[in-house]
Amino acid sequence: MFHFLFYLPHADQMAFLRLFKYLSFRSAGAVLTALFIAFWIGPSLIAWLKVKQGKGQPIREDGPQRHILEKKGTPTMGGLLILISVMVSTLLWADLTSWYVWIVLFVTLSYGLLGFADDYLKVSKRNTAGVSGKLRLLVEFGVAFIATFAIMQLEPAGQSGALAVPFFKNLLIPFGLFFLVIGAVVIAGSANAVNFTDGLDGLAIMPVMIAAAAFVIIAYMVGNERFATYLQLIYVRDTGELAVFLAALIGAGLGFLWYNAPPASVFMGDTGSLPLGGALGAVAVSVKHEIVLAIVGGLFVLETVSVIVQVVSFKLTGKRVFRMAPIHHHFEQLGWREPTIVIRFWIIAVVLALIGLSTLKLR
Repeated sequence: MFHFLFYLPHADQMAFLRLFKYLSFRSAGAVLTALFIAFWIGPSLIAWLKVKQGKGQPIREDGPQRHILEKKGTPTMGGLLILISVMVSTLLWADLTSWYVWIVLFVTLSYGLLGFADDYLKVSKRNTAGVSGKLRLLVEFGVAFIATFAIMQLEPAGQSGALAVPFFKNLLIPFGLFFLVIGAVVIAGSANAVNFTDGLDGLAIMPVMIAAAAFVIIAYMVGNERFATYLQLIYVRDTGELAVFLAALIGAGLGFLWYNAPPASVFMGDTGSLPLGGALGAVAVSVKHEIVLAIVGGLFVLETVSVIVQVVSFKLTGKRVFRMAPIHHHFEQLGWREPTIVIRFWIIAVVLALIGLSTLKLR
């Protein structure tokens, strides 16, 4: 919005308004705006959630026993804090002529509403069931199919329906319409992977911000023809504006972490984890770095794989590979303290993000 209000009509008269042309300036503005909004609405939103939810988020009976004692009464749906901050900041700072921004916002808002419905049912019914698994997957993949199809329509003929392979110069594997399935799996899979990771105070939000920071760089490079040519990346026009969205996500994440740091005053719930993961997936599909997302977000992949391995092993052999899944609960059962697990997982997320970023140069 600021791009239209200040830069386009007045940049010729007032030179300093030309700052609104630059992605770097608007991205910085998006971070600070989202952070300010989160700090501004955080206390009142958390107080309102406490009043409305009473006993807070229902705690799984089959989860770690200390959670029943230590986390009882903590409200959920803190993802609203993130969603509001991200949406407002993005609408203010992004160039809204980029359809990629609207597609990612569509995924973020849709998954946010799904997560909100899931959290609402859990709180109102006082159990951990929420939205049925089949309906949830149907909505997730429905939204992901729509978003992937829209992205494919924006891409030129040589790129549409093709999967980019890192470490190779402009290597695209054409999948045609089957890419709808690939894109949907990336978006919906990313949403659920972040959801699995959200089990300890501060565990999910920091790796999400780390991944978002990595993709700020990727989106900026991919959306800039000169940089994309220099780095031998696939240039995708107008995706640079996604850097503004991701910057807003980082600012909102920092604001949320202020209240989610151990001991958490609020949980993000599915209202936060689903849209955050879905947004990362949608950005990755937009900038044609789907495989790199699996590297940058390797922590989320590890959490998801631990759940799959645990379920498959138990159904086939009756034995569990981990003491509890997702894997962060396994380390809890081994006696690791919660802050130790969280900080060590953050370190892993940073290392994986750096490895993912290295693919920009290793061609």
